[in-house]
Amino acid sequence: MLDIFDSSLVSSTIRMVTPILLAALGGSLCARVGIFNVGLEGFILVGAFAAIVGNHFTGSLWLALLLAAFVTLLFSLLFGYMTVHLRANEIVVGVAINFLGLGLTTFLLRAIFGVKGAFYDKDMQGLPQLQIPVLHDIPLLGPILSGHSPLVYVSFAAAILLYLFYYRSVTGFRVRAVGMNATAAKSIGLNTVRLQYLAISLCGILCGLAGAQLSLGQVTMFTEGMAAGRGFIALVAMMLGQSHPFGILASSLLFGLMDAISIRLQGFSLPTQFTAMLPYILTIAAMFFLKDRGMGSNRASQQSGR
Repeated sequence: MLDIFDSSLVSSTIRMVTPILLAALGGSLCARVGIFNVGLEGFILVGAFAAIVGNHFTGSLWLALLLAAFVTLLFSLLFGYMTVHLRANEIVVGVAINFLGLGLTTFLLRAIFGVKGAFYDKDMQGLPQLQIPVLHDIPLLGPILSGHSPLVYVSFAAAILLYLFYYRSVTGFRVRAVGMNATAAKSIGLNTVRLQYLAISLCGILCGLAGAQLSLGQVTMFTEGMAAGRGFIALVAMMLGQSHPFGILASSLLFGLMDAISIRLQGFSLPTQFTAMLPYILTIAAMFFLKDRGMGSNRASQQSGR
């Protein structure tokens, strides 16, 4: 057991949790305005592909991140237009976005790079590993908290900033009011459509960064369907955390830990098919835990805010 649970496992957990945490925070923004966004999987996939394309053609990691955020923002606006303006069923639209993201990235992978399955360029640079001064030199704690990509630190900062946004800003209070009762919010003069678009747009940006972490932070390549269900895991993390940023952080860390353990167990000659199941087994278990709570209690928690 000591070979499994050590400081490197904690460091791996922090790294693995980033895509799930960013996407779950984005999903909570949509939930706060009364929209259940199941299109997170497609958003992550599009962001991952856009990051690779941007890095390959510009050679700049920061432009790649901007492109990932921008392209996913466009996808989120498409989702918002269909759900907010056209009043289409959000579940159906979200599933369509997932299939669109999968099909479009598969097509563009062949059209742009001329390959099938995966694209890898040995000359492509991934996101840098930041060594934080002073902290890096602290025994035990340093290797755990230092040496991660910038998006790892962005994800944890995003949880704190989102908490401040929800509970310490006027716009955050208005966003929560729309999710509680859109009709009442409209009756006191709030522009509910604008607030919904704001939440959906921020969700798209966060999911774009989640995809960039997958393709440039954890590995430096793109494979078809590389989101691998992380968007749906993020949805469960969002529900388990009751759309509260710190609750989402805790539940995402749990899923990240299972992801890290599944990779660690592969070094013990266990079948990869078995170890790959662990995060999804936990997801199913979490859904059983949530079965009596559902989205109703999720909205109730939005009213209490804690």
